[in-house]
Amino acid sequence: MKKGFFKNPMRRWAWLFVGPVLVCFIIGFVWPFIQGIYLSFCKFRLIRDAQFTGLGNYIAAFRDPTFLHSFWYTALFAIVSLVIINVLAFAVAYALTQGIKGSNLFRTVFFMPNLIGGIVLGYIWSMIFDGILSQFGTSILLETKYGFWGLIILMCWQQIGYMMIIYIAGLQAVPEDMLEAARIDGATKSQTLFRVIIPNVMPSITICTFLSLTNGFKLFDQNLALTGGQPFITQPDGSAIKTTEMMALNIYNTFYGQGTASQGVAQAKAVLFFILVAGLGLLQLGFTRKREVQQ
Repeated sequence: MKKGFFKNPMRRWAWLFVGPVLVCFIIGFVWPFIQGIYLSFCKFRLIRDAQFTGLGNYIAAFRDPTFLHSFWYTALFAIVSLVIINVLAFAVAYALTQGIKGSNLFRTVFFMPNLIGGIVLGYIWSMIFDGILSQFGTSILLETKYGFWGLIILMCWQQIGYMMIIYIAGLQAVPEDMLEAARIDGATKSQTLFRVIIPNVMPSITICTFLSLTNGFKLFDQNLALTGGQPFITQPDGSAIKTTEMMALNIYNTFYGQGTASQGVAQAKAVLFFILVAGLGLLQLGFTRKREVQQ
C-alpha cells in the first residue's frame, strides 16, 4: 500500500460509507444467491431440512414440458418485444428531437406509463382487451395468440417511453459538426440517419437493447395479472401446459403450486433462468459495443 494512503481524509473515511453498503450487498444478494445455488441440488421443505440430491432437480427441470414451452414462448416474446420497442422508441425520440411544438409535453405523456406498476397495468389492460374481444365472443384468456399480442402491447406501452428518454439523450449528443458536414456534402435525411446519427447513437442502442432483452425474459407481474398463463393445453398424461406462461411465472407456479416436492426443481429452474438471462445479456452487450463509434 502506498504511503500516505490513510493521510487523505477522503480515503480514510471511505470504508465508513462503503462498508455498510458492501455488508448489505453480501447479506441481501451474495449469500442468498450462493444458498439458492446449493438448494437447487437439494430436496427441501424448509432450508434447514435440505437434503442433497445431486443433479436430479436439473434433470427434472429439463424433462418438464411446461418449462420447455415457457422457454420458447419467452424467447419469442423477448425477440418480438425487443424489435418493436426499440424501433418505435427510436422513431418517437427522433421525431421529438426535430423541433416540433409541444415536444416536452409529448415526452412526459409517453414516459408516464412507465411509472405504473406491472400488476396494475396487467389488470387495466385485461379489462381493455376483454371489453374489445367480448364483442367478438372471445377473451384474452381463451386464445393463445390474443394473450401473446396482449402482452406485447402491454410491454410496448410501458417500456417505449422509458427507452425514448435514453434515445433522446443519445440523439442530443450527436456532434453538430458531423451533421453540418453531412448537410454540406449533400447527404439526404435517410443517409444522414443511417450513416451519421445511428452509428453515433449506438451507446444508447446498446443500453436500450440490453434493457428490453432482459426485461422481456424477466417479465412476471404483467404476465401474472394479464393472462396468468391461460389458456391451457391438456397433455395425454393429464398434465396441463399454460400456453401464455413465461419462464418467471413458470418458476413461481412450480415453487408455490406443485407442493414442497417441487421446490428444489423450481430452484434449479431459477438457476438456469439466471444463467440464460445473464449469458444473453453479456453476449448482446459484447455484440453491440463493438459497433459503437469512438468520438
